[in-house]
Amino acid sequence: DEVISVAQKAIDNTKSVGIGLTPCTIPALGKPNFVIEEGKMELGIGHHGEPGIKVTDLKTADEMAETMLDIILPDLPFVSNNEVVVLISGLGATPVMELYILYAKIAEILANKNIKIYKPYVGDYFTSLDMMGVTVTLMKVDDELKELIDLSANSMGFKQ
Repeated sequence: DEVISVAQKAIDNTKSVGIGLTPCTIPALGKPNFVIEEGKMELGIGHHGEPGIKVTDLKTADEMAETMLDIILPDLPFVSNNEVVVLISGLGATPVMELYILYAKIAEILANKNIKIYKPYVGDYFTSLDMMGVTVTLMKVDDELKELIDLSANSMGFKQ
């Protein structure tokens, strides 16, 4: 019951949104499983190519950060002095430098809203083969979740 309770708390306090810039190539097919037009991006895309909420013109990293947080922040909602864990995960073909550019703008926006970053994770944590894009996840944390987030982990895909 304790595990279920804390897992549910983590789920209830976590929000994500993804942006896809290119489709992923399915190895068995040897071709993309959907199309994103040149100069466009798909907002709200799923890791397996599930359609997003809309297709828009390609934006800068700063504009993407603003758009993504405009979706995430009101959905929880977050308030001044909340602490959050931020996860910026590339979808497979996004350079890490681009992820850090996006993170810098997200950190700036959160600071301006007096939302404190407890811990950031930036890298390729949950990818979609060779898709170019990013997922931004925020988890509002309390003392219990911070203690659990800080535990050591040693798995194939994540170490801390």
